Amino acid sequence: MTRFKFLTIFILFIATFNANAAFEINARTAILQDYLSGEILYEKDPHKSIYPASMTKIMTAIVAFDLINSGDLDLNDNFIVSENAWRLSSAGYSSMFIMVGDQVSVEDLLKGIIIASGNDACVALAEGIAGTEDEFAILMTAKAKEIGMMNTNFANSSGINNTENVSTVKDIMIMSSYLIKNFPDKYKYFSEKEFTWDRTGGDPITQGNRNPLLYKNLGADGIKTGYLAVERYSLASSVYINGRRLIAVGSGFDSKNARSKESVKLLTWGLTNFDLVEIAKSNIAIGEAEVWLGKKKIVNTYVKNDIYKTIPKARRKFLKVTINYRGPIEAPIKKDTIIGKLKVSYKDELVEEYDLLAYEDVKRLNIFSRVFKSINFLIWGDV
Repeated sequence: MTRFKFLTIFILFIATFNANAAFEINARTAILQDYLSGEILYEKDPHKSIYPASMTKIMTAIVAFDLINSGDLDLNDNFIVSENAWRLSSAGYSSMFIMVGDQVSVEDLLKGIIIASGNDACVALAEGIAGTEDEFAILMTAKAKEIGMMNTNFANSSGINNTENVSTVKDIMIMSSYLIKNFPDKYKYFSEKEFTWDRTGGDPITQGNRNPLLYKNLGADGIKTGYLAVERYSLASSVYINGRRLIAVGSGFDSKNARSKESVKLLTWGLTNFDLVEIAKSNIAIGEAEVWLGKKKIVNTYVKNDIYKTIPKARRKFLKVTINYRGPIEAPIKKDTIIGKLKVSYKDELVEEYDLLAYEDVKRLNIFSRVFKSINFLIWGDV
């Protein structure tokens, strides 16, 4: 009675591709990811160690956002500015221009960090949360390891002047993706183009966001620039257009202009050379499986996670997506039970497979109905 069942859901197009072919970015190291599929479209020495400079501030914000979400910190909490933090308001540093003794809200400090790239705001926030910047850096590195940034060590909250503050563009990409996924409401700070600080003892200071891509018609909504003399210019950037997001990270650009130009080039290349295709959405019925001796003849199926594939526009081949299960499946069936596989294949070669789960409960027929059904099957072969 049991047999394998195959149900073709739909046909798409895909091809294995060499993302780096005939394309080059003028940076020491770079990476480009299609956010929803997670696929890497371009990489250039992505594991090379770099000094992340002010891209470090992404993790400073993440640690604060975690505490806000857990209820241990509030945007309206005030921290008192220390002399240690104030010293980074001096000439030569990116600053929010806070003063010793100022009581500054967490939200203003976050805006000073994210929009104005204030090193002084970083120290004030770090000290307010952890007591010292060194202790805060331990929290940053622990969070980095937790989310898979295995080649990163944070030595301070700002990214300036410390040879032990190291990362890679791959890790910065992981961090950026984590930020966007886990804090969608707070990520909006990274797209704000200016911040006005009503400072103590002087006129308000308005500073623009240092991310040059926000001022271009590209769909950019973040993330963070960086600069150190030894590392030169760097940028973690993201664009969001028509439901699709790309994340790019580059380091070792020769100039501000090159940082902007090459990052736009990389993101544009990804948008124009690849398509994103939705294969399945989590917790939404995607197909049916036959049921034996159940009160329903079929059971709907689903997958736990969204499934997307990135498709090169220039080289497309047929991709088959099928439901594969050993069936019909005997009732009773409990919701969320694994009943088969969703298989993605290219020609006759399996590309990926995912657990297929029952979308609903299916109860077993009563004894009389089961006997009748079984006799019917023996006589007619009708299940």
